[in-house]
Amino acid sequence: MYSVFLNEKNCHAWKYYAIFKYGIDTIFVLYSNIALFISIIGIFSIVSVFPDAFGHGLGGDQAEPLSFGDMEVTVRTQLSPSDITVGDIDSANMQVRFFDTLTDENLEKVTYRIEVWQSGELLARNLFYDMDGRLDVKIKPQTGCNQTELHQCSTYGGSQHVSAPGALFVQGAECTDDNLDICARPSITGPIFVKGGLYKIRVDIEAATSPRTVLANLLSYETFVSVAQEQNFSFQTANAEEIPVIVKTYYDDVDNFKFDTSDNSISFDMPFDWSPDYVDLVQVVHEEVRVPKTFAPYAEGKQFKGYVNGVEIDQRALLNDPYSYDDTNIVHFLITKNELQKINEKLGSSNYDKTKMDLKLVPLDEVSKSSTEFYLVDTTNYEQVPTTVNIAWDGKYGANQEIPFEFTFFDENRGLIRDVKYAYVVLDEFDNEITRNDGGDLLGPGITSIEGLDVQRIYVPSAGQIRVDILVYGTGLDYDPTYAGIGSAIIEIGPGSTSTPTVPEKTPIPSWIKNNAEWWAAGQIDDNSFVQGIQYLIKEDVLKIPPTTQGSGSDSNNIPSWIKNNAEWWAAGQIDDDSFIQGIQFLIKEGIMRIQS
Repeated sequence: MYSVFLNEKNCHAWKYYAIFKYGIDTIFVLYSNIALFISIIGIFSIVSVFPDAFGHGLGGDQAEPLSFGDMEVTVRTQLSPSDITVGDIDSANMQVRFFDTLTDENLEKVTYRIEVWQSGELLARNLFYDMDGRLDVKIKPQTGCNQTELHQCSTYGGSQHVSAPGALFVQGAECTDDNLDICARPSITGPIFVKGGLYKIRVDIEAATSPRTVLANLLSYETFVSVAQEQNFSFQTANAEEIPVIVKTYYDDVDNFKFDTSDNSISFDMPFDWSPDYVDLVQVVHEEVRVPKTFAPYAEGKQFKGYVNGVEIDQRALLNDPYSYDDTNIVHFLITKNELQKINEKLGSSNYDKTKMDLKLVPLDEVSKSSTEFYLVDTTNYEQVPTTVNIAWDGKYGANQEIPFEFTFFDENRGLIRDVKYAYVVLDEFDNEITRNDGGDLLGPGITSIEGLDVQRIYVPSAGQIRVDILVYGTGLDYDPTYAGIGSAIIEIGPGSTSTPTVPEKTPIPSWIKNNAEWWAAGQIDDNSFVQGIQYLIKEDVLKIPPTTQGSGSDSNNIPSWIKNNAEWWAAGQIDDDSFIQGIQFLIKEGIMRIQS
């Protein structure tokens, strides 16, 4: 159904993906007068489970594609500037692009019906027409709407296109990323982006390829973008010192701000729908807490624990940014859909009816961090690109432990690079691969680091030197190549503190199961026999699968071909146990394989 497309905008990303997957020649990097030779080796096999949504939030989002003739077409929505804070802008550009995902080519002569919603309220609705499939609309926020229905305050700029009655169009220069100030574009003025939170952009394609060609069935898409809002709070310390705090929310208004002097924790809440159906739609909930560095418990270098509805969240959901401001520390809550689902699973159905999300931030004791830093080079001439990577870790962690490594991406001005798409490989001192992570999505390769900061927990089996190879595909939905490149660092791992719990070694999968996988891949046993065998092994606890939500499909569903490829590669020793198990998890999640408790 899907295929990978190459085009001028993103071919570099797939070139980098091929490099990461299949290997490159040794490249030479100079860092701190040390010559480092790095080589990314081996074959990286991805479990290509297609996501339910692509972006959901911040400055851009892409909807799931729909079939249209022999095409798979979708809508992408992007804001410029991408990070909008209420009150900071007079206008913004909203780009809506209608294109074929198989070729990455726009459909021409498109009539769009655009609706803008927030918190269930319609803010704007109108028809627009565009010749080249890329619609740019100037959004001008306007406060003071006194109408009962907010969309009644919205006004629209432009003229009706002669061939698309009712659809607004502006004659003039076509819009590009570089001429938004002078290009011809219609406008919406109204109560849009005057309040922080998540905005839903509903797009109906009413006609395409010709303004007179009306679609028999509307193609409807929903995308989501976040607009930030800063709320000012303060608290008094035990010494009666007044400390100002800014909470920057990308989701909804926060309330019930509190400071607890017993543990120096900050807590607040905001409206949230915990029903599983809604949680499945949410890709990330983003909140920032800004505290002066002069307040010792929140000084630079501090680490934190985070809680949502009383449940401790994964350390990767908390990012500490001491770089953006000289005098302020920013702690990001970046709570992903997976983390939200885990909270629901832990709290059970009693959490589904809750209408608020309670967040709590607790500073920890000082930690002793080590770090290394290096720049990236391109893969053509191996010349330096404007990207510097810093990798930091807590020295109390060591061999036979999951070590939280912090990856930070800086631009040439020492600013954080937002929305980075990257991958990494970790090898031991003998060049044996320990692990690698590409994000797991073939259509959109790379781990996304929204704020230029990311934490990855990496299991290191033994003390000694490890090598971490970093590959940056680019930034944003279009994989902008400005900061793309590749680089490497050598890190010395010690034995670790005995007080830090070790990670128990994984129970190996019995080798004879590989024979079944090999026979199945070769067509010597059928799908049902393979599935029944795996079901039995899981039920008898011979094959251990991490907790996985059971899908509602049936056993008769076809098994995707990539699962069989994974089984073949696993049987041949070309991919590890985890990659094979991820494929089994996919079968369970999709309901193709039923597991009885």
